[in-house]
Order: sequence, then structure tokens, then C-alpha cells
Amino acid sequence: MDRDTVEPSVDSIPGERAREWVEFHHESAAPSTYVYEFVWDHTAPAVGPFCTDVDGNVLLDFAGHVAAAPLGYNHPTLRERLDEFDLPDPAKTAGQDFYVASGSLSDHDFPAPADLMDRLTARSSHYGLDTAFLSNSGAEAVENAIKVSYDHTGGDYGITFEGAFHGRTLGALSLNRSKSVYRREFPEIGKVHDVPFCDDRSCTAETCSCGFLSGERSQLRRLLDPDRGAVDPDDVAYLIVEPVQGEGGLRYPSDAFTEEIAALCAEHDLHLVADEVQAGVGRTGEFWASDHYPYEPDVIAAGKGLRVGATLANSDVFPDERGRLSSTWGGGDIVGALQGALTLDVIEDEALLDNATERGAQFRERLRDEELDGVVDVRGKGLLLGVECETKTRRGEVMEAALQRGLLMLGCGYKTLRILPPLDVRDREIDLAVDLLAEAFEATA
Repeated sequence: MDRDTVEPSVDSIPGERAREWVEFHHESAAPSTYVYEFVWDHTAPAVGPFCTDVDGNVLLDFAGHVAAAPLGYNHPTLRERLDEFDLPDPAKTAGQDFYVASGSLSDHDFPAPADLMDRLTARSSHYGLDTAFLSNSGAEAVENAIKVSYDHTGGDYGITFEGAFHGRTLGALSLNRSKSVYRREFPEIGKVHDVPFCDDRSCTAETCSCGFLSGERSQLRRLLDPDRGAVDPDDVAYLIVEPVQGEGGLRYPSDAFTEEIAALCAEHDLHLVADEVQAGVGRTGEFWASDHYPYEPDVIAAGKGLRVGATLANSDVFPDERGRLSSTWGGGDIVGALQGALTLDVIEDEALLDNATERGAQFRERLRDEELDGVVDVRGKGLLLGVECETKTRRGEVMEAALQRGLLMLGCGYKTLRILPPLDVRDREIDLAVDLLAEAFEATA
């Protein structure tokens, strides 16, 4: 497959083989979030954003495995490096107290979990975050972020935002304020308050429509007012925020919103947790999406494109007591840590933060120029892109029409398309995607 010339090519989706695989899958799989009956053939040609399904259809994947495939398929540098290693069994090591490495510290070619943690803390040093705890997933990273926050602050209140999504484990579920299906009838952590999340990225205190900045004081400021508020700021264990709400609808906050968060964190010494699971690791054109904003996180939870889960904070934030934090696989998924470390190297060596910024701008400008009927808004930072449709039904129709033309996307929020190209996406591929998306809107008008 030649990345310079390949184009999407679809006969029928799902084809006969895909239907067989889907039926077989559902014989033993629990119900989950199934978006497409698309079955990737991992033995067939794939490169960059292009992949092949089991019926031979070639697709342009701008769903990006929900931001968990930051370099797309078979990135040559990553593939070449991975092929060098004769991977061991077991490929996971248990606990943070079991170490794995190769060669000497000054001369080794096989990045270990310690190398991944070193790379992460180096990219987080401007926030003073010098310590990492590895886990399996972004949800586990969030769990550990709130655990260390409770432990460090001694507070017992958490504050989250309307529309938030932080994962599907029980602790993380308690922080979710998006679709009710995520947490309905599940037990929850107590003492979690929520306030509105900005839904107008250009608003000011005077024009705010979401309610966060209503009147002379924000709702968060009212909640924490030492004299009249419902929560004593000294009792707050953490304030957790997604720099960009992903599942909540690709919502980008305004400067007024983020400035108020920064001001209140400084005023009340609030412990700020940034959930960077989807938006982090270069997706927005900065390494951390928080880098776009004036607040400074005390803890970062990462995952997805990192290939493993990671909780980052200052060493003083993590508990000193042994056994307070632990995980069977906390010592490191050898393959995951290797992929994560090499992914960070590729992002830096190939200047992919700049590419994300440039290609994201190209997508937004081109799609806005199309002036498509049914498009309410086109928004994004870097390659975390959203296209809001006029109705939920229209979004579903556009997704299906795009799939039949060979373009994979995801939905989020109520009526928004979520578009997540690989960080090394090329201008030709952006143009192909915009053309296919325009055709899908026109076909469903």
C-alpha cells in the first residue's frame, strides 16, 4: 500500500466476511459501545490513516481508535524500532517494585517502563510534576489521580463539570456528568459537586450562556465562597477538568472560563487534576492540552495515545506509605511502555506537534469554506476536531454515508462528529477526508 497514492475504496460495508466476524464476536462479547460493523484485517495492508477490512475495503480512519492510535497504522519509524526487539514473555511485569530493563543504564536500545516515566516527567517539568505511576488504562490513571489527591490534601469533596467523562471504573464514574447510561444505578463516591462547563469558546463573563459565569461571580466561586458557599475550599480534595471535553461533545472552553479556574485554584489553593487521557500527548498541537490554558495542573492523568495509563504529580503528592498505591501490572506493560516511549520520540523527532497544528487548521478552514448545509459549527485544536450537526439524526446519517464512502469517524456529545486523524496526517489525506465528508453531508441533505 503506497501512502502517497492510496485512496479509500469501498464495495460494501459490512461485507459478507465482516458480518460473519461480527456475529461470532457477539456470541461471547458483553454489550458495549459498538459504533460500526467494521472489522479491521490486521494482516492486510495498512499505513498512516489507511487500513483494510476483512472484505478488502480500504478506509480512511479518522476515528483513530478513539485517540489511542496517535501514529495511525504501521508508522515506519515505530515499526522499524519494534521489529528490532525480540520481545520477552511475560511482556508485563507486576508491581512498581519489579523492574525490567536491558543492558546498562548508559547504553541500552530497548526503552523500559523507567524510560517512559522519565520521558513523561521531562515533558511535565514546567508544572513541577516529577513522579509517575503507571497503570493499564486512562480510567485507572484517573482513579489514582483522585486517590493521591484525597491522600495529599486530606479533603473529602471532589468537584467535576457538567458534561464530563473520566472513565468507566466506579470511582471515575462518580465524576462523569455526560450520558446517564454511564453511571445509572451504579454506586458512587459521595461529596462530588458539579458546575457548568463552558460551551461557548468565545464567551466572556457578560456573554456566558452555559451558566458558569452567570452574574458577577462564577458558579464555582459561589460554591466555594467561604461565607455563603456550600463547600469550604479547605475541604476540597480535587477539582478535576478535561482541558477539552471529548465524550461531552468536543467542547472547548473560553479564556474567561480557564482564567477563572486558574484564579480560584490560586486563591483557594485548590488541587487541580487535568484529565489528559484523550486530549493529551500531542493531540491538540501542544504536548499537554493544558499547555493552551493559564491554569497549572497538580496532577495529570494520561492514557490512550500513551499506550498505557499514567498518573503524574510532584513527588510530595504521592503517598510515602508503602502499599498505599499498587497495581499488579504497575511495573509496566513491556510492549506498551516500549510503544509509549517510542511514540513520544517520534512525536518529537518528526515535529508532529507542529504538524497537528497545521493540519488541524487546514481541516477547519477547508470544511468551513465548503459552507455545508447541516453544519452548525467546526471547531478544534490541533487534530482534536469536532463538526457539530444540526440534529442527532443528521449526525448519524452523515456518519453512515461517510462510512460507505470509506471515511471512519466517531460521534460525541449529542450531535457532534469527532475526528481524530493520526498526528502525522498529510495535507492530501486531510483534503480526501474533507471531500468525503462534504459528499456525505450533500448526500444526506
